Amino acid sequence: MNSRKMKIQKGFWKRLAGVAIMIVVCIALYTVSLVDRHPLMATEGREFVKARVVEVIEDNQQSGGIYIGDQTVELELLSGTHEGEYIQAESSSAYLYGTHCTPNLKVVAIVSESNGELVGSVYGYYREPVLIGMVALFLLTIVLIGGRRGLYSALGLIFTFLCIFWFFLPMVYRGYSPVMAAIVVVIATTVVTMYLVGGFTVKATASVLGTVLGVLVAGLLAYVFSKIARVSGYNVSDIESLVYIQEQLDIQIGQLLFAGILISALGAVMDVSMSIASTLQELHDKNPQLDTMQLFRSGMTVGHDMMGTMSNTLILAFTGGSINTLVLFYAYDYSRLQLMNMYDIAIEIIQGVSASMGVVLTVPFVSLISAWMIGRKVRKNSVQNRKTL
Repeated sequence: MNSRKMKIQKGFWKRLAGVAIMIVVCIALYTVSLVDRHPLMATEGREFVKARVVEVIEDNQQSGGIYIGDQTVELELLSGTHEGEYIQAESSSAYLYGTHCTPNLKVVAIVSESNGELVGSVYGYYREPVLIGMVALFLLTIVLIGGRRGLYSALGLIFTFLCIFWFFLPMVYRGYSPVMAAIVVVIATTVVTMYLVGGFTVKATASVLGTVLGVLVAGLLAYVFSKIARVSGYNVSDIESLVYIQEQLDIQIGQLLFAGILISALGAVMDVSMSIASTLQELHDKNPQLDTMQLFRSGMTVGHDMMGTMSNTLILAFTGGSINTLVLFYAYDYSRLQLMNMYDIAIEIIQGVSASMGVVLTVPFVSLISAWMIGRKVRKNSVQNRKTL
């Protein structure tokens, strides 16, 4: 009982050390994120502010319940330079901008000052609290169901997003290679997440090595496939806007496609790595007599069952993200020859297949690494026991 208690306490302090390391890394990332960004469009005299609809002066509802044209509303500005002032604004009922206003509705308004007069328009519904609440509910659910492990998982997830927003985007903005920045994010996220969840253990180390190898293989395969299919990062749908940004900031937009593949494959590969490594560790704990080859075969058996589901996860994720485009293609009845030779379809297939192959190849990687590390530990303990005898 005392040894078990000491083991638990030792694991707690190791995870606490992991949290401390994560905090130090976050501080370092924040210093990297301090980039002096210059606006690409003139925004002087214009700002986005929170506002409340006081009154609908002129509505745009027609007979039959449809909305045509703009509303004229009175707004109370709740933030910004002119907080507390009242202005008249136009609100469109379009799909992307504006919203149908009702009294006391919270909205986001665009306020411009021209010749001492405020001009405003409704940008959209004020949904920030709802989105923050959804994220908070998600993290709370992880903690309540997962307990202490759930808390560490939530911390790892937060760290992942901080890596993207505090490191990856600032480095890309400064003109560094997006692929190299993505590799750093993959390694840092994997190390912190695995050691937070699994502690400083053999299974966590094996998971880190297997994840990094799997993600790098996915990125390499995507690069090879794109070369063979003659697809580059300049063939994406929003290339015109990206080229304009490149001309202004010298961002290496040609690598963004492959950097995105590295990051998108990370989650599934981490899942497979930790699942297999944990399984092999559990098998060893239950039966320490299993040798390296037996553990490897067990890992491959477990991996066989995971390959299909995790590959489906990635393929469906990429497909779901492009469902609008697929509906358009289907509705316009494009021919097979046209579809299979479009850049959009080629990019989706390259992303899905390369990421899925990264998951599949992670299975032998992490099985071999875990079996070797656990077997090495067994052999080392065996040698030490013989010496004591």
